[in-house]
Amino acid sequence: METFILLLVGVVAFFVLSVFLGSFFTVQTAQVAIVQRLGKFARVAGPGLNWKTPYLETVVQRMSMKVQQFDVQVETKTQDNVFVQIPVSIQYKVIPDAVESAFYKLSDPVKQIESMVYNVVLGHVPKMKLDDTFLNQADIAGDLRDNLDASMKEYGYSIVKVLISDIVPDQKVKAAMNDINAAQREREATVSRAETNKLLLVKQAEAEAESKRLQGEGIANQRKAIIAGLKDSVEDFAKTVPGSTPQDVMQLVLMTQYFDTLKEVAANDHTNTILIPHTPNTLTDIFSQIRNAIITGNELGHHPVVAPTGDAQK
Repeated sequence: METFILLLVGVVAFFVLSVFLGSFFTVQTAQVAIVQRLGKFARVAGPGLNWKTPYLETVVQRMSMKVQQFDVQVETKTQDNVFVQIPVSIQYKVIPDAVESAFYKLSDPVKQIESMVYNVVLGHVPKMKLDDTFLNQADIAGDLRDNLDASMKEYGYSIVKVLISDIVPDQKVKAAMNDINAAQREREATVSRAETNKLLLVKQAEAEAESKRLQGEGIANQRKAIIAGLKDSVEDFAKTVPGSTPQDVMQLVLMTQYFDTLKEVAANDHTNTILIPHTPNTLTDIFSQIRNAIITGNELGHHPVVAPTGDAQK
């Protein structure tokens, strides 16, 4: 009898202890627990140690309060009939004051958000051309977030951010776009090279014109200096040698320059000067030809090369 009583007391104590211990439960940080009483929503239990009525209340679900993310791949076409893939990343979380709605109103919030993403994207992108789609990528993401947030608040969810990481057209379209871009850049490079060549030619022509102008001035100044030097030489020679005439002095000077020129030509290995046969008997003829050339005023662009009569070449 005593054994039976002890066993019964043990069973009762175990039952009371299990009921007592089963009345407590813990909730992790960044989580909440949905507590029901006889199948009806009772309350939301926050993080930490919580108590529930044994056998009457149960914890039916633990929900995360963290920001969660999932990705959606949307395929659509633009106004210019280009099919594109738009990867969309949605970040969402449960509204702390609307945990009951988040748990009871939606059985699968991810599917609901995904359907809304398709609805919004397919309502915007087909109205834009491909280039406009790339330019308005941020605007599309902003409109998508506003629409999703307004719709999902009714169900206890808040849309934190919507990210469109890229817009991916068909591979052939991408190749064509790259070809167009490359052709455009090549055209710009060709124009730039042509402008550069034009500038070089203009500057080269200006440089040649300036060079010729300076060369002409140099030749003119050289001739003036030669004439002045000859004049002084003639006057000095006439004063030094009595009875000499200016013609004698001029003939001496011209012959001296003539032989100096022959000496200079002979000393240069790289020359294109043409030597014309001559003899000492023709020196007087050479002087006469030079004098006649000066008198007739034969203006040439370069110094004439004068040869004896019958063999003169320029």
